[in-house]
Amino acid sequence: MISLPTDSAPVRNRLALEKSPYLLQHAANPVDWFPWSDEAFALAKAENKPVFLSIGYSTCHWCHVMERETFEDSAVGDYLRLHFVSIKVDREERPDIDKIHMTFLQMTTGAGGWPLNAFLTPNLQPFYAGTYFAPQEKQGNPSFLGVLQRIVELWSTRQNDIVDSAIDLTEKMKSLSAQDPDNAFPTGFRELQGGGQSFLAEYDSLYGGFGGVPKFPRPSLPLFLLRYGRRFAENEATAAVLFTCQRMAAGGLYDHLRGGFARYSVDERWLVPHFEKMLYDNAQLVQLYLEVFLISGENHPAAVVRDVLLYVLTDMTHPESGFYSAEDADSEGKEGKFCCWTHAELASLLTPEEFNVTTHYFAITKEGNFIDPSDPHPLLGQNVLSIAQADLPEVDVPLLESAITKMREVRAARSRPHLDDKILTSWNGMMLGAFARAFAILGDESFLAAAESNLKFIRAKLWTDPNQDQCGMLGHSWRENQRNSVQILDSYANLLAGVLDLYEATLVPNHLEFAMHLAEAMIHRFYDNDAGGFWQSGSETPYLLMRIKEDYDSAEPSGNSVACLALLRMAAICDRADWRGIAEKTLRLFAQKLHQTPQTVPHLLLALDFAMQEPKRVVIAGDWLCGSTRALLNHAHRVFEPNRIILGNHGPVARSAQLLPTNEEFAVAYLCMGTECQTPTRDRSIIQEFLKKIPEWD
Repeated sequence: MISLPTDSAPVRNRLALEKSPYLLQHAANPVDWFPWSDEAFALAKAENKPVFLSIGYSTCHWCHVMERETFEDSAVGDYLRLHFVSIKVDREERPDIDKIHMTFLQMTTGAGGWPLNAFLTPNLQPFYAGTYFAPQEKQGNPSFLGVLQRIVELWSTRQNDIVDSAIDLTEKMKSLSAQDPDNAFPTGFRELQGGGQSFLAEYDSLYGGFGGVPKFPRPSLPLFLLRYGRRFAENEATAAVLFTCQRMAAGGLYDHLRGGFARYSVDERWLVPHFEKMLYDNAQLVQLYLEVFLISGENHPAAVVRDVLLYVLTDMTHPESGFYSAEDADSEGKEGKFCCWTHAELASLLTPEEFNVTTHYFAITKEGNFIDPSDPHPLLGQNVLSIAQADLPEVDVPLLESAITKMREVRAARSRPHLDDKILTSWNGMMLGAFARAFAILGDESFLAAAESNLKFIRAKLWTDPNQDQCGMLGHSWRENQRNSVQILDSYANLLAGVLDLYEATLVPNHLEFAMHLAEAMIHRFYDNDAGGFWQSGSETPYLLMRIKEDYDSAEPSGNSVACLALLRMAAICDRADWRGIAEKTLRLFAQKLHQTPQTVPHLLLALDFAMQEPKRVVIAGDWLCGSTRALLNHAHRVFEPNRIILGNHGPVARSAQLLPTNEEFAVAYLCMGTECQTPTRDRSIIQEFLKKIPEWD
């Protein structure tokens, strides 16, 4: 517990008692901040004050800017204290709160982003929202203090109108968030074809990627296109993904000294990133590059995977094996300062021979390729490292490696960006799955150790075992030995998907048993038995204006999409028709999205693609600790076949698998489709040919 300030200590507000790094960044503000709490809402009602709700996250650049410019201003703090109840929320700790108010912001302004600043009635109904507000009036836009003054004026003179408007806007928001449970079930062919064609229409054939500037990796989209390309023999789709991945890994989006991808590129060439690194991006990109490796057979995608995971193990892992959330874009108040280099800096660091190779390889110039946005003292001549000359014949690999070693040493001594060291179950589930699949495909035992240790951490720190009276419970976040027990669908769904990846990589029955507990708990807490689909938050969550079924696969896939695909996989492994029925009812609920706006649900398209045909089954009968079992697993995982399951014949698997005999000396693989299984085999070529064959579309 953080100690309350003494008279001699700097003044700190209530956020000093919180664990969130984002909230703690605002603990010394002169603003009288409250966390999302009973105390804040009771005060707003008792004093009939509007609520000022500010939502962000600790590695958000413009959140930092507004905090420095505005929330450190004592005049702003005094005005907020007098007229408002001010609440700070970490969007990563409370994605349910963020989703409601982001929906309102997008509905009323057509735009979104963070910091998200909203104004609510004492009954928590929003009536106005925006993102970054400048401290002074600019280009006709009012200052933040001007916005506050106008709201206070309206609250004092037209409060009834504001309340009525807030009620109407809330009802409109609820109606826009509703889905039709009576949709026809997706046909499959139409939605998958429509999704693939709409994504390819956005493809940038010059630089790779999909959509305009800024360019986000959005891994669910290329992951779907790989499936689309395979199912419909659309080589253009596969080529688009392979080229995009090659360009992303060559550009400044990728950290060529430490590994890991930044959040997005501010230009169309993947050159200049927004430098923050998020755990969820890197987890999904590992999965994407693993599939690119399987399809292309080239070594470079596998090397990218290894570098990303080494970065996570080195810089993003808690001593007890949880994975941290993010690294900031800023250091010493300057965006990108930790990562960038000047021409003169490299000239003084490297030998002339090293310098010549390095400047050609990374296209280093005196002018630089990155404009520091700092004002009024920007850094000049900054270069983001980007591989522009990789195939020049004069590149001398030993010289380049020598130069990179020196650059790593110098950069390691720089002031590091802020690390958001909270541990989110949802993002840990993604990275757990990434490590598990990397082990299964690349065979690196350190990746398996990381996945196993992470699961052990989550079960010890964030999971409560089920008992006779209730199912298990999963906390959403953990920091400094304190668990946030808010119930969020994303935590259950992403951890379930990650544990399934770990089970298929190892066939350890305990992992499948835990996955079953997660699935039952997720269904119990979030599934809508009447209409289908999963609520984002648990029914017991207090002070939520509404419950939402998230249906947008943005930088992170929605909980509904992840839950749907995970339950389809679980149903096939365990022969559970009830779980498949829940997944199919969820697909039906979002059928209009799948058909009309497939670009909003690429991860749900993965689930639909899986649901269209019974998956191939590779059943490995044998001791899961046996070397021959490991060998057969590796054979099965080294083929790109997304619509297959791999299971053993021990534990809570389908009864048909349990009945298969175990050879005590050698494991064997049964290759099955529907009710038919081939003769058991240990032949790698037979296993891989079975998986490579594309089933005919029914």
